[in-house]
Amino acid sequence: MTARPAREQLTALAAQGMAWPGWPAPSPTARPAAVLVLLGALDRVPARHRSASVPADLDVLLVGRAASLRHHAGQVSFPGGRVDPDDDGPVGAALREAVEETGLDAAGVEVLGTLGELPVPVSDHRVTPVLAWWARPSPVGVVDHQESAHVFRAPVADLLDPANRGTAAITSLRRPPARPGPAFVVGPHVVWGFTALVLDRLFDVLGWSEPWDRSRSVTVRI
Repeated sequence: MTARPAREQLTALAAQGMAWPGWPAPSPTARPAAVLVLLGALDRVPARHRSASVPADLDVLLVGRAASLRHHAGQVSFPGGRVDPDDDGPVGAALREAVEETGLDAAGVEVLGTLGELPVPVSDHRVTPVLAWWARPSPVGVVDHQESAHVFRAPVADLLDPANRGTAAITSLRRPPARPGPAFVVGPHVVWGFTALVLDRLFDVLGWSEPWDRSRSVTVRI
């Protein structure tokens, strides 16, 4: 399988939109934010897992947030942040934040469309996922260590691997336990929370998901 069918599927999804069943409507007073869900053939390192749905070279760009941040410290996330007054809406904000966080060349990013807003109550934001294809990949890395600890490309086929999936069991001394949700193990990283929920729904809607054991617990300490 080549990357082209995957891009075509993502383009079609962006055109038709994506529902978020079970998610509450965002508060109109929450602050607008956006994340860049950037997929593409990003490097020459193939996935270890063989998937019937996606090519081995299809990756998604992720960021490991710095442990010192006030909100979502240490979490793995999509590049993104708050929509500033000077931004050209969520798309402009997602691209600006991705450049600031990873150093990517925005000229090589093909924006396919936006998905519906989602609430993130813990930081009082309403987040618009911006779906994009990395048409001309460029080097990426940590730009500001106060914001990000890691920047990496996660092979989508490995995210789909049932051996790398589970339900997040969150332990924290700082806040009440969060509702269990999907989790993905990516090497030394665990993707959970908002980012895992978006990926889980995206894979399901695209028909890429493989059956996985929801009773398998993945420990997350925050």
